[in-house]
Amino acid sequence: MKANFLPVVLATAMLSAGCQSTSTNTASEKMSEDNQTLRVATFNVSMEATNYDMTNHTMQSDNALTVALKSGDFSQINNIAEIIQRTRPDIILLNEFDYIADPQQGIHLFQRDYLEVPQNGFDPIKYPYVYLAPVNTGVKTPFAGNKDARLTHYGFGKYPGQYAMVLLSRYPIQQDQIRTFQHFLWKDMPNNLMPTQADGSSWYSKEEVSAMRLSSKSHWDIPVQVCNQQINVLASHPTPPVFDGPEDRNGKRNHDELRLWKDYISSTGNAYIYDDMGRRGGFAAQSFVILGDLNASSVDGDAYPGAIDQLLKHPRVNHYPAPTSEGGRLNKPDNKHAASHTAHWGMRADYVLPSSNLTVSDSGVFWPANNQAGAELVADRASSSDHRLIWVDITLPDTHCDN
Repeated sequence: MKANFLPVVLATAMLSAGCQSTSTNTASEKMSEDNQTLRVATFNVSMEATNYDMTNHTMQSDNALTVALKSGDFSQINNIAEIIQRTRPDIILLNEFDYIADPQQGIHLFQRDYLEVPQNGFDPIKYPYVYLAPVNTGVKTPFAGNKDARLTHYGFGKYPGQYAMVLLSRYPIQQDQIRTFQHFLWKDMPNNLMPTQADGSSWYSKEEVSAMRLSSKSHWDIPVQVCNQQINVLASHPTPPVFDGPEDRNGKRNHDELRLWKDYISSTGNAYIYDDMGRRGGFAAQSFVILGDLNASSVDGDAYPGAIDQLLKHPRVNHYPAPTSEGGRLNKPDNKHAASHTAHWGMRADYVLPSSNLTVSDSGVFWPANNQAGAELVADRASSSDHRLIWVDITLPDTHCDN
């Protein structure tokens, strides 16, 4: 089942798809200076077309991010860059960064004109390694022209690539070992939760069931070589478990998107999984970090029961205390879980979950209180995003870097 797309792994010094170059010593020097600490982050940056007022620009919706990046008219983009410069992750997943196949018109613009330029006096930050690939959002199904169809797009979006994602890294990405699961069919997950009607029959038609992909965006397994250690980033952005009906199709899909990772990292029960190149089986390496806006909480929101606990309580996941912030606590003072919230509406939606064999030394949510420095960056959605950057420091005592 070979996919019909070519993902892009590149170093910023080499711009052709599938190329990598030798990075500078910056990352390995930092690893030595910081006592083998790796900072990993996830950030839903809301850098998709509908977030930009294009009154003064002529463009198509799928070009909105390119136009916005080139215009320099949107302080939201500068603020996103400043938040990243302030927190300085070594590896960061950006959710809701629209997919633009030509990096020169998308992620490289953001890197060159924003991340690599001082924002409000903060030092620039460079990420030599980038991974991006197509996602399911906005991609029409064969049933899109049928007025009775319930499956018109593989994932919700107004155009292909809306709400996509991109990984930035200061360490090399092992291109030949990447696995993606964009095309995995929901029906192929044993005991799945595909929605049914009151009489027990499928909510989707037989033809739609045969075509329905599990991942609303995509699921990526991206190996990153951190000096002499490999850490795999397991990246995704499951659908919100709302915006549906009594069939709870989005809640059930969110659950099973999370279950895919649960099964993937388990020692058994994952033989059914196949990637976009047809390779079968689960996670074969030792260390991982699950990243993304997972759109589920065990205590807030409308997730299907037990959805996020599939990961939070998994024996292979580090059970460290949830990252917190003072800004989050004050945002919902009557909610006892507010300090761990990662979204302004009041929920822990975004996660950095290292494997249990990795040691967490520190963590946090970038959400300053109103009287703290940087509060203006998260004043509202227009300032940056309706989500907050989440970071985790991982200690790697056995890591040795060749400078």
